[in-house]
Amino acid sequence: QVQLVESGGGLVQAGGSLRLSCVLSGGAFGLFNMGWFRQAPGKEREFVAAISVTGARTYYQDSVKGRFIISRDNAKNTVTLQMNSLSPEDTAVYYCAATQLTTARDMAVTGDDMLNWGKGTLVTVSS
Repeated sequence: QVQLVESGGGLVQAGGSLRLSCVLSGGAFGLFNMGWFRQAPGKEREFVAAISVTGARTYYQDSVKGRFIISRDNAKNTVTLQMNSLSPEDTAVYYCAATQLTTARDMAVTGDDMLNWGKGTLVTVSS
């Protein structure tokens, strides 16, 4: 029974930065591909970034590439999302996800039922 707990959400001004963290328990963290998704009000949940089990490969949605960085520390069972140059369009609830059933590369198109989810953390970017 895998559990994911996100932290780091909050309010930030446009152009600012925020760092999200997610800790996995109840499983072998080093065997999970990890990712971040987000859901803005009135919109569907969308893929943001993913990282392979070793951290060797990372993948990003085009709109965040160059601004966001996903990383992991397997010794601490933690995946992070460093978000820079934030804009109001980044406002959303951000969810941590974990899976052993797909690759990090395929997380963007993986069905919700194949992923373990955190409860989410709200990021609000003001103009």
